[in-house]
Amino acid sequence: MPRTSARRPSRLLASTGVAVLVTAGLATGGGALAGPSEAEAASQQQLEQLRGKIGSARGKVEAKKRRERVLTADVRRYSSQIGGLQGKIDVLQGKQDAVQADLDRSQAELTRTQAELRTERARLVRLQARLKESREILAARLVELYQADKPDLVSVVVSARGFSDLVERGEFLARIGAQDQRVMETVKAAKADAVGTEKKLAVLERGQRSANDRIESRRNEVVQVKGRLVSARSSMSEARASRKTLLKSVRGDRHDLEEHLDGLEKEESKIQSQLSGMPSGGGGIKKGSGALDWPADGQFTSPFGYRWGRLHGGIDIAVPVGTPVHAAAAGTVRIAGWVGGYGNYVCIDHGGGLSTCYGHNSRLGVTVGQKVAKGQVVAASGNTGNSTGPHIHFETRVGGVQKDPMGYL
Repeated sequence: MPRTSARRPSRLLASTGVAVLVTAGLATGGGALAGPSEAEAASQQQLEQLRGKIGSARGKVEAKKRRERVLTADVRRYSSQIGGLQGKIDVLQGKQDAVQADLDRSQAELTRTQAELRTERARLVRLQARLKESREILAARLVELYQADKPDLVSVVVSARGFSDLVERGEFLARIGAQDQRVMETVKAAKADAVGTEKKLAVLERGQRSANDRIESRRNEVVQVKGRLVSARSSMSEARASRKTLLKSVRGDRHDLEEHLDGLEKEESKIQSQLSGMPSGGGGIKKGSGALDWPADGQFTSPFGYRWGRLHGGIDIAVPVGTPVHAAAAGTVRIAGWVGGYGNYVCIDHGGGLSTCYGHNSRLGVTVGQKVAKGQVVAASGNTGNSTGPHIHFETRVGGVQKDPMGYL
């Protein structure tokens, strides 16, 4: 079983300054390199065209993402404004309910007032009829008294300044009999009652008009304000719905572009592997029970932990030189080059702070910034750097801190 020993930097992923872009000619051997064949030149030209398409596709994806952010902000803003308008509508609804309650009370009061008006008007009609009858009776009595030749009574009547003055004169009342006096009292009371009723009717009618005007004014005010708010909310709801529809369309376009970009990047990786002499995918992949796959199906030879007084920051997998090294998960290459005791070294960023690294390779098949798929061949195993035998040194890092890979495999 091979043993390994390597001095490893503690924070390789903290800076990309240690990353070395590895070209297709990187290998363990030396010597002069032969010129590219026609097939290689064609592949290189195809690779350059692909990179141009990839750059264009990435630009379109980023533009869609920026558009998504703007639309998402618009939707949130409209939602917030609609919520504010809904609050105002709720307040106005409360006011409208209060006005409606006032309307109901005023309507009940108005109904009572109208009933009183009808009653008082009918009473006034009766009083006026009664007054007319009383006056006719009194006139008949005066004629009878005159015909009875009582000049003193005639003098009183002639000297009176009107009917009201006549019924107030004490000497006139003193000269008529008890029956005549009752008639006069009835006439007097009827007249006073009629006058009072007319005044009361006038007050009730003014109150009715005032209540109607006030109620109508408040009702119109609330309806107008609420109408404006409902219209504004409707407009904002339509704008929000339009933005959501557009946002859905933009997201769909972005997903299509990302799928297209993914296909281009896979094609790029395939051509790069061909140009660098990487094996196309042999060597087998060992599926893990966790989020990551094993980089190769080999013999587990050394665990994560302290040995010889220092931390061994990964696990070792013994495989022959040239065995394909597979990406444990999809991601972006952050380091690809010679790094101290690691030899030819590859580190892939998988997002969320998780990275995987592969050391002691004989050759590298990826470059910094390249997108790789899960299971894609990124290197050929070897014995470079501080190593005592061919194997893959495999690390997992979270936030740049080395973690036991067995927790992820």
